[in-house]
Amino acid sequence: MSIYGKEVTPLYSNMPRDDAYKACLMNFIRRAYDLEPISLTPAKRGFFGETWRLGTAKAHYFLKLDYSAHQSIYAHSFPIIAHLCNHGIDFISKIVCTTQGELCARFDGAVLGVFDWIDGENIENDDTKPPEYQMLAQIYAVPAEGLDIPREDFSSGVADQFYDQWDRLKRGPANEIVAMFEQSREKITHRAGRLRFFSDKCKGDTSGFVITHGDAGGNVLVDGDRYFIVDWDYAMLAPPERDAWVMCCREVWAQELFHNTVKGRGIGYTLRPERLAFYAYHFFFYYLTEFLSAFFCTGSAPGLTEYLIEPGWVEGCFQGADKIQP
Repeated sequence: MSIYGKEVTPLYSNMPRDDAYKACLMNFIRRAYDLEPISLTPAKRGFFGETWRLGTAKAHYFLKLDYSAHQSIYAHSFPIIAHLCNHGIDFISKIVCTTQGELCARFDGAVLGVFDWIDGENIENDDTKPPEYQMLAQIYAVPAEGLDIPREDFSSGVADQFYDQWDRLKRGPANEIVAMFEQSREKITHRAGRLRFFSDKCKGDTSGFVITHGDAGGNVLVDGDRYFIVDWDYAMLAPPERDAWVMCCREVWAQELFHNTVKGRGIGYTLRPERLAFYAYHFFFYYLTEFLSAFFCTGSAPGLTEYLIEPGWVEGCFQGADKIQP
């Protein structure tokens, strides 16, 4: 998983699995998907998902199993992916259906998805922004009518969720994460206040809503001159700022590139500063809650120190958001 362009150590993809587990999974694939596996190797991708590369004599496939509390969200993403593919989007992972025509399956208590394998390296930098925005503009042009998809409500509830998690931590044994949050209290309080302000400012306006990814930049795969966007678990009907804020909060050239790209696809939308600010602060708390959810589940939160404490280019996003006036 990539957060603001920084790779974060996967959790469930690192779980040790013995030969008996792998044999059971391969047998399940034979029965449920009518594929004949000849190899099963761990795949690099994934944070909450356990990921594998499945080989057959004819092709390779990407397997993602979600054992976490997020599995219902994962299951809900399959019809959205199918909807995009049915509307000609060819730069996302194509779903392989079961023999019964189901988009996903259940295995060992997990939600299992099988996809066509996409070669490529997960890259995010300034050079990947033009193709990323081109792909997003094509997504935005896809109609959402008849699609069961979550809709943005501009809630500030993610900050409340984080504070609940922080309280839970403080009720337990003293640990370095509690100390880290205390060290960052002023920053956290400031961003919570800004999130609540811009939440109130944005609520009630659903104009310009399109199908968004939520972390497209962190999920771009590059294979030579081909580009793909993967991991559509958190697709949502929302304004384009949900995808654009990371760069467009801080870089004028990125705003201009984004505007010109969506305009070139016939989408007359101009990024709004209050929505950029909302998403900057929203995602700050969203990723904090993801780190803590992982900690409560596994006892580990790899990458949290780098995310919260160490200065990096991501701070430029919040410096830009802090300049947005009420």
